[in-house]
Amino acid sequence: MKLFRQLLTTSLVAATLVTSGGVAIAAGGGAELEHFTPVRTDKALQRGAKVFVNYCMGCHTADYHRYSHFARDAGLSEQAVVDNLIFTTDADGEPSKVGSLMESNMTKEYGKEAFGAVPPNLALTARSRGVDWLYTYMKSFYLDESRPLGANNVVYPAVGMPHVLADLQGWQQLVHETDDEGHEKNVLKPLTAGTLSPDEYDQTITDLVSFLDYLGDPNREARHSLGIKVMLFLLVFLVLAVLLKKEYWKDIPHNT
Repeated sequence: MKLFRQLLTTSLVAATLVTSGGVAIAAGGGAELEHFTPVRTDKALQRGAKVFVNYCMGCHTADYHRYSHFARDAGLSEQAVVDNLIFTTDADGEPSKVGSLMESNMTKEYGKEAFGAVPPNLALTARSRGVDWLYTYMKSFYLDESRPLGANNVVYPAVGMPHVLADLQGWQQLVHETDDEGHEKNVLKPLTAGTLSPDEYDQTITDLVSFLDYLGDPNREARHSLGIKVMLFLLVFLVLAVLLKKEYWKDIPHNT
């Protein structure tokens, strides 16, 4: 029992460090993660899907999810999704159907040859990495000409991914600074401007990470709503059970 309590305490502390903003440490990079709260409005999901299919889906797949499911959840018609978000083809070279999975046309073989490893499926990345990690990661690329693709990342050092949003954000440079206590720290500073202002880029990343969070758990709102209804039902049932118990036992003498 003592060992069980120790394991439980350790698990709770680890979960707190992973989920609390400003305290969590990014795996591998040792960088402090920014706290992020996903936005689940229709407009945010629509904007995030636009960024995803234009900048991410050329290499990454999200084939645990269907276009038609997203259309329903984001308040879009299936035709609007076909016209604006589906740019892939099936095995016969025909345009992907709205009921198709969100698959990339890049083959695993080509991905491994081009990047040294198959680009991961992003459908569950928000659940495995956490939204704080994703949000900070997408803002932490910097110019590194020593890397094969010219980019590195403070959250994921030696990353094998190019900075696909460099035209929007611009390039950053990594600067090593020393604070008043003599501790060295890495700071990212602007190097070249992008087409978006810093606030606009932050909004773009907010939309993208919110969409990835949705992909990882598309039925969260429905599940939470159902959970509240179940708890209310159990509460009403508890009251009825207590009243029934009193009715059954009211004529039975109690031992003193």
